[in-house]
Amino acid sequence: MNYQLDEIDKKILDFLVENTRMPFTEIAKQMDVSAGTIHVRVKKMEDAGIIKGSSLIIDYTKLDYHFTAYIGVLLTKSNRTQNVLEELAKIPNVVEAAVTSGKYNIFCKLKAKSTEDAKNIIYKIDDIQDVMRTESMISMDEYFSNGNRLMQSVTI
Repeated sequence: MNYQLDEIDKKILDFLVENTRMPFTEIAKQMDVSAGTIHVRVKKMEDAGIIKGSSLIIDYTKLDYHFTAYIGVLLTKSNRTQNVLEELAKIPNVVEAAVTSGKYNIFCKLKAKSTEDAKNIIYKIDDIQDVMRTESMISMDEYFSNGNRLMQSVTI
């Protein structure tokens, strides 16, 4: 489905990016349109795949996960990528995984409670069949992490 955003859709998305839990009635009130209009437009954007649900932002440091690392994964053969991704998905500490070009076949992000915890997770990744080797980079500090930042610059 090819859906063309207009200014009203963009404004609705801006409100939802700012606060995914904002009630449609509140968005409607601030935009001076009916709540039904908001509901219909959000539904159309969901049907078009523009909106793919909503999410919570969890501060893992409050749950004792103070260690973040980025792991480059080199495979024995690139045609094994999907199998390795499926195995990575079974490790809950791996919170992101992307297929990449360049030095690594897969690049992922993991959260751990300590260096010892991270070491054990990396060993699990190393033990996945078709993983030739991994390279770890420790995150010293996360300045920002917001997949919706781009929405502020999207033009219609």
